[in-house]
Amino acid sequence: MKIDRIETFLVPPRWLFCRVETDDGLVGWGEPVVEGRAEVVRTTVELFAEYLVGRDPMRIQDHWQVMTKGGFYHGGPELSSAVAGLDQALWDIAGKSLGLPVHALLGGHVRDRVRMYSWVGGDEPAELRDAVQEQIEHGFTAVKMNASGRFPSAASPADTRAVIERAETVRSVLGPERDMALDFHGRVSVADAKRLLVALEPLHPLFVEEPVLPEHGGRLAEVVASSSVPVACGERLYSRSEFLGPLQAGIAVAQPDLSHAGGITEVRRIAALAETFDVLLAPHCPLGPIALAASLQVAFTTPNFLIQEQSAGIHYNQGADLLDYITDRRPFDFTGGYASLPTGPGLGVEIDEASVRRADENGHAWRNPIWRDKDGAFTAW
Repeated sequence: MKIDRIETFLVPPRWLFCRVETDDGLVGWGEPVVEGRAEVVRTTVELFAEYLVGRDPMRIQDHWQVMTKGGFYHGGPELSSAVAGLDQALWDIAGKSLGLPVHALLGGHVRDRVRMYSWVGGDEPAELRDAVQEQIEHGFTAVKMNASGRFPSAASPADTRAVIERAETVRSVLGPERDMALDFHGRVSVADAKRLLVALEPLHPLFVEEPVLPEHGGRLAEVVASSSVPVACGERLYSRSEFLGPLQAGIAVAQPDLSHAGGITEVRRIAALAETFDVLLAPHCPLGPIALAASLQVAFTTPNFLIQEQSAGIHYNQGADLLDYITDRRPFDFTGGYASLPTGPGLGVEIDEASVRRADENGHAWRNPIWRDKDGAFTAW
């Protein structure tokens, strides 16, 4: 069996899919994307296709080594994301060729169901209370929201209080038996992060995500030490080596993205590394159905797994949503806030190829917003 053809598809709202076909007709799907730079990743996938076409798709580990280390320059989000999507597709082919789900190829499942969480509101949600109640009615036992919208370089008492009030609103709806997580998105300074974490302690967040930007990781240890709130990070880290510093700094939750951090192959290694630090895994996934399917295969086989993100109804999904490109929605039936063990071969998700090809005819050109502070200076989105 040889890889015969590799195609990519730009599909709304902001995703990139890849299709890998073998010479005997097996098809594997992956989701290689950097949100806002999908076209760049598409070109990178095409470059890797020059190497992969004509080779044995079952040599996943060897292909991963060549794609990540075969060039003189290593790493970065675009390269790692291209590798991630192709890696997902190769695992999909491996499972389909053997008639087994990927989790069986990874050694079998260690749990019978996976806890999911849902997003509520946008960057500046107006109806937060109703949004949380809606997710409770859908059966979810955990939600996540952005902790703030635009945030100044030095917070005023009012800025700090606004973050706490939003969290208090969510906690009042959830009660003590459900969980909330807050995503800082790297929008706050180290000083303000420490102040906010202490103030959030009475509300018992499941975790606070990306309290500081990855480039300020040298100060992450002091942020972690400032309070008892569990700190999570990792959506903008792309390899085991990049996770080592945050693990040593004392994070509680690692959040690699299956479409950014080298795919199933590398995220499995990140999870194992995290386990040696008593750190839990909560894969980042505000993306499409293929990324989520790959995430679930890892979740079911990871002993130190915590909870899985999913994007159904997320505020970024405009023009298409999580279930729009699949033919069988049952794998994403999160009854009671949990995903059931996938039973289909490969990644366990059936892609509606005709729908994907139609969507790619128009594609998309999604870009993240550019934010500015009150004085006109650039500020982090």
